Amino acid sequence: MDIFSIFTLCGGLAFFLFGMNQLSSGLEKMAGGRLESLLKKATSNPFLGMLLGTAITVAIQSSSAVTVMLVGLVNSGIMDLSQTVTVIMGSNIGKTVMAWITSLSGIQSDNIFLRLCKPEAFSPVLALIGIILIMAAKSDKKKSIGTILVSFAILMYGMIMMSSSMAPLAENEKFKHILTMFSNPILGVVVGAIFTAIIQSSAASVGILQALASSGNITYGMAIPIIMGQNIGTCITAVLSSIGVNKDAKRVSVIHVSFNLIGTLFYLTLYSLCDLIIGLPITDHVIGAQGIAVVHSIFNIATLILLYPFSKQLEKLAYLVIKDEEEEEDTVYSFIDVRLLSTPSVAIRECNSKCKEMSNIAKDTTISSMALVKNYDKKVSKEIEESEDMLDLYEDKLGTYLVQLSGKALSAADNASVSRQLHTIGDFERIGDHAINILEAAQEIHKKELQFSEMAKKELDVLFGALGEILTLTTDAYCQNNVETARMIEPLEEVIDDLSLEIKTAHIQRLKHGECSIELGFVLSDLLTDCERISDHCSNVAIAIIETSQYTYDAHEYLNSVKRTGNKEFEDEYESYKQKYKIEA
Repeated sequence: MDIFSIFTLCGGLAFFLFGMNQLSSGLEKMAGGRLESLLKKATSNPFLGMLLGTAITVAIQSSSAVTVMLVGLVNSGIMDLSQTVTVIMGSNIGKTVMAWITSLSGIQSDNIFLRLCKPEAFSPVLALIGIILIMAAKSDKKKSIGTILVSFAILMYGMIMMSSSMAPLAENEKFKHILTMFSNPILGVVVGAIFTAIIQSSAASVGILQALASSGNITYGMAIPIIMGQNIGTCITAVLSSIGVNKDAKRVSVIHVSFNLIGTLFYLTLYSLCDLIIGLPITDHVIGAQGIAVVHSIFNIATLILLYPFSKQLEKLAYLVIKDEEEEEDTVYSFIDVRLLSTPSVAIRECNSKCKEMSNIAKDTTISSMALVKNYDKKVSKEIEESEDMLDLYEDKLGTYLVQLSGKALSAADNASVSRQLHTIGDFERIGDHAINILEAAQEIHKKELQFSEMAKKELDVLFGALGEILTLTTDAYCQNNVETARMIEPLEEVIDDLSLEIKTAHIQRLKHGECSIELGFVLSDLLTDCERISDHCSNVAIAIIETSQYTYDAHEYLNSVKRTGNKEFEDEYESYKQKYKIEA
């Protein structure tokens, strides 16, 4: 093998691995958050779990990525361990698709239609279409499709380069001698496992084996153990991802390793015994790219058939390997696992779920604190303080996580979602702070046995009613990402500002007439300030929802467009709220 062939082999391998990596990333990006919603449907129905595992792996062409996702979702408490078993089984079937695609390089025929199926025939066309989409398309979706097409073309070109570099080895005696070592099944399994573990992709290692088979020196007897070993080697990604996670998340990787290891041991033993006793005629036959794809598929399907009835036993085995002990870390601190960063769309969906939780906590905490102004309850007071602590934790964890996510290659929709979340988590946390201020005012009223005048009580009832509605609108708008609901918030915020000013003016008049005390005036002033600030934060959330839906963010421009340009929709909503929350004398 000359130096040129070695360079061609190395270059082909580089193209192949790069194309495989980019293809998987592009497919995952296209699939978006649907991956997470599909995985969450993997309930107690084992067959559905298997189908979902297969479908998702076919969609992103990476069983390792699926397993890492499962580890992250289990570590975050989003999925149960039992839900992952059949998903892992299905992913082993889904990963065989790429072997069939790369086997197209081995097609040999004079038929024009079969020749058109060869990568060298269609890859250049895909590359051309892909680069046109990347350069000319305006939509993010079309650009992603272009990236996938170009990545696929690069992958197939790398496959062609590797296959062509193997041609000179067909008659090389030294190479043939080296390959005879792989006639030992155990060595074949070990080599397949180690090589796959190094590159962390069974699809890539199978493709390399197919390229090696193009030399015509690989037999079925050599390929079968190597393929079995490749299925063990692909578990390394799951094992690495399970470092530093909770017990159930570790058990996911145990199930993945156990499934592939048991399947390999069983069928390698069966194959070796059959070959020893009856002498399998296929053992010494030369295998091609299509033959490798067939063996790869048969082995994984056979392993599924063997172990599918024992999914519960695999789960029990995981519990035996990783025994139950007291968790060192409270699970709340891992509510979004860092391993999900490898699949950004899934991580973004989980962050968004936590932001929705934040919005509901902020709303409920504030409404509860307003109720305490009238009727103080020590138990409710404690719950409010705990909820505010939770909001602080969420903001800290989500903020750090979202900053990490923002550095990933995201689709336009995912990027807008990250931007919306980054803009709003601070507002939800600050709403919680103001709820604590209202709670402290309620505590002061209760402790000092202060009493507002009847008119002041009526005014506060009206203000609190408006504040409760704006909080509900804000939560609904955020949780549903509803722009129309968000547009209703700014007019109500303006009404709350007007109410606050009106109540302050009325208080000053009562103060002059001796109907209210200075001490109560301080408490009232604090309450009004907090109500205004809460409505301001609701306005900020609404602006973030509206602006990021258009993939922009300019709060001043938005406020100017609705308040200072004679916006009839805004004025009508404002008048409606003004009448609804009118303070009756």
